[in-house]
Amino acid sequence: MENMINLTIDGVAVSVPEGSTVLEAARAAHINIPTLCYLKDVQQIGACRLCLVEIEKQRGLPAACVMPVAEGMVVRTNTPALREQRRVNLELLLASHNRECTSCVRSENCELQALCREYGVKEYPFDGAKKETYVDEVSPCVIRDNSKCINCRRCIAACNDVQQIGAIGVSKRGFKTKIGPIFDFSLAQTPCVNCGQCIVACPVGALRERESIDDVWAAIGNPDKYVVVQPAPAVRASIGEEFGLPMGVAQTGKLAAALRRLGFDKVFDTNFGADLTIMEEGNELIERLTKGGALPMITSCSPGWISYCEKFFPEFIPNLSSCKSPHEMEGAMVKSYFAEKMGIDPKSIVVVSVMPCTAKKYEAARPELSNNGMQDVDYVLTVRELARMIKQAGIDFAKLPDEGFDAMLGESTGAADIFGATGGVMEAALRTVYAKVTGKELDKVEFDVVRGTEGVKEASIDLNGTVVNVAVAHGTANAKKVLEAVKNGEKNYHFIEVMCCPGGCVTGGGQPIVSSKDLQYVDLKKVRAQALYNEDAGKALRKSHENPAIKALYDTYLGEVGGHKAHKLLHTTYSQKDKYYC
Repeated sequence: MENMINLTIDGVAVSVPEGSTVLEAARAAHINIPTLCYLKDVQQIGACRLCLVEIEKQRGLPAACVMPVAEGMVVRTNTPALREQRRVNLELLLASHNRECTSCVRSENCELQALCREYGVKEYPFDGAKKETYVDEVSPCVIRDNSKCINCRRCIAACNDVQQIGAIGVSKRGFKTKIGPIFDFSLAQTPCVNCGQCIVACPVGALRERESIDDVWAAIGNPDKYVVVQPAPAVRASIGEEFGLPMGVAQTGKLAAALRRLGFDKVFDTNFGADLTIMEEGNELIERLTKGGALPMITSCSPGWISYCEKFFPEFIPNLSSCKSPHEMEGAMVKSYFAEKMGIDPKSIVVVSVMPCTAKKYEAARPELSNNGMQDVDYVLTVRELARMIKQAGIDFAKLPDEGFDAMLGESTGAADIFGATGGVMEAALRTVYAKVTGKELDKVEFDVVRGTEGVKEASIDLNGTVVNVAVAHGTANAKKVLEAVKNGEKNYHFIEVMCCPGGCVTGGGQPIVSSKDLQYVDLKKVRAQALYNEDAGKALRKSHENPAIKALYDTYLGEVGGHKAHKLLHTTYSQKDKYYC
């Protein structure tokens, strides 16, 4: 039984487990203490000095995020002295900050801006010398604007501690402190895998995705272009948050309606590509198990993970599934199957993917993901970029009626929906592989053993006498654990799913940014994943091989699963990459 500590915060009696911080105790009492450098499960270093509190019989103003609770402690969080000190600390941060807020991508969603408003900061009494600033625009996915950096170090914690990549760090001290890669390198010259976790960790606008909005608007407005859009499974789980709708509720119908109103010629669904991926990937796994091939086979849907493997564990490249990711498969089908059926010149088709991921921007430009001199996907928008386009178009997203996706490449099963959650690709594959190996259909399609947000999940699946050992890892730090265990002979897996981002695509680097204040009360990994599991549960067809549009695709165009034409269009190869070049 946990040892509980009793204390009083602003006159409210609180009881919390031993080892809790004052900040956590305040949260339990529904008392808000402001923070900037703190980010739950990522960083707590007490550096920003905004979570200062007064503690009876104790000198000084300790930081609540690192101050442990003690029995009988009496804490005050809202005294005149504290409010004044927080205001002064904010004014000091603003002294060297780029204050062009109206043109900043984080305007109205900036934690510094919100705190300045909350504490009544109206002028800049410490305005003076500015830090040397620069904008790093070399990376294909992530842009760094040092003029907006407040040295909170949240991006460093996300990159170094959570992901264990080490692309960014801190150099120099005092006023000259700089956050970024060593030797003033660009992110493109570091081991960065483009995951964008630094962006969602940043409380201000110092980090943002490379934007493709203008390019997409130009394509839509070009009468010589036929523009097709496809949103990823995880997009429906989060897009509503950008418009004030409840978190954890999929907005599939409104998403399709909004895309149609933006002027796209066809609104397809990457879920179709996810079902297609399972057909090819499931077949590939069965062939490796029965005919020989590199085992364990590792999923290839996450481009950040692919970059990580190519840079950090190139010896596992033969283990990667040769399948393209779902949106790349969908793009390939749009420019071949769909173009042929509709009599459209594929060179006039522009494929736009809406993704929860910044690394997809890099993936779309990879030469390995093309056919007949054309990239499978032309532009990638993050969820945040799509929300900006919807707002620019004056569309009232919350009031849109629910609509469906266009036929031919817009139909999907529940197995595709769960691709966005960690363990989802594994579960979707097992539903189909089980049927292919045993000749039977599952009575219960849920594989609970691969669900959940544990860093690494393991299971042994009995396929009618054939036992398949599987593992699921999310976040590159957990992927490292799994791969090291395989290398050392400690584990013997047949099939591994890896998602680059912690929690999978639902918490990808291109998803809506949630403030550190709100993240104290919600587990995004679970809430957004549940929205996808609800979508899956609500569908009549829940296995990829049951999708009638997938069956028609193979019957009329691709031929057999894993056949020559399928390999040409839907599979690719990967190779070792320099760790210091994106």
